[in-house]
Amino acid sequence: MKLLYFAWLREKIGVSEEDVTLPANLLSVADLVGWLKGRGPGYEAAFAQANLVRCAIDQEFGRAESSIAGAKEIAFFPPVTGG
Repeated sequence: MKLLYFAWLREKIGVSEEDVTLPANLLSVADLVGWLKGRGPGYEAAFAQANLVRCAIDQEFGRAESSIAGAKEIAFFPPVTGG
């Protein structure tokens, strides 16, 4: 699966994207975030306030409880604001 990171998430993790093989027990975005937090201090810092992080699953907005089954790409980004 391809994971994409934008803005301050990219800065804290140190990469803009990566291809990973996920453990079979990861079923939701929340499960994935929990797994990512265990991958090192950069991931822990990036997802320290996971409720602020938004995601898109195969370019469709998702939520923490959204299923990641069959997904090819998940993007993580901060809330978008503007005016």
